[in-house]
Amino acid sequence: MPLPYSQACENNKDPILERLQELFVDTYSVLEIGSGSGQHAEHFAENLTHLNWQPSERAEHLSGLNRRIAQASLPNLAPAIELDINRQHLPRQTYDAIFTANTMHIMSWPTVERMFASLDKVLAEGGRLCIYGPFNYAGVYTSASNELFDQSLKGRHASMGIRDIEQVQRLAQRHGFNCLQDFQMPANNRLLHFYSG
Repeated sequence: MPLPYSQACENNKDPILERLQELFVDTYSVLEIGSGSGQHAEHFAENLTHLNWQPSERAEHLSGLNRRIAQASLPNLAPAIELDINRQHLPRQTYDAIFTANTMHIMSWPTVERMFASLDKVLAEGGRLCIYGPFNYAGVYTSASNELFDQSLKGRHASMGIRDIEQVQRLAQRHGFNCLQDFQMPANNRLLHFYSG
């Protein structure tokens, strides 16, 4: 059976890694929310060997994800755990950092709110949060391709869509996160770096 695969992950894994090498230099444990195909988890664990990388996914996606992790056989890449924000199915331990990529436009806005409200249960004090994906600024698309992508998301489900970065930052601040950096990334994406505390 073929492993799950995402061309987008393959395209963006190196640019994201370049940033994480700077941002996670003093970080030792990372929880990835919504690991998808596992290509990010495998690539980052392989290249950031000082990190213990914990992938996670909803139950229905764990099988393929864990096949990739088992095949990678990396000592710092743990088997994926089930994590469902809406069910409040959260890990019992805490991590130095949380990473999530291309999830916030898939989640409904109430789920995004629940995610931020849950972070203090799994993120150590003073931890870092990195969010990768497309964002709007003041309700304006950053590219025509992002506008088309947003329309396709809303066509799949009305609750999906590219989020306004200002709305995300306000939500983060309500939960004790300050946005330290907003990096421009390839293909009209951003990497947001938040600090807790």
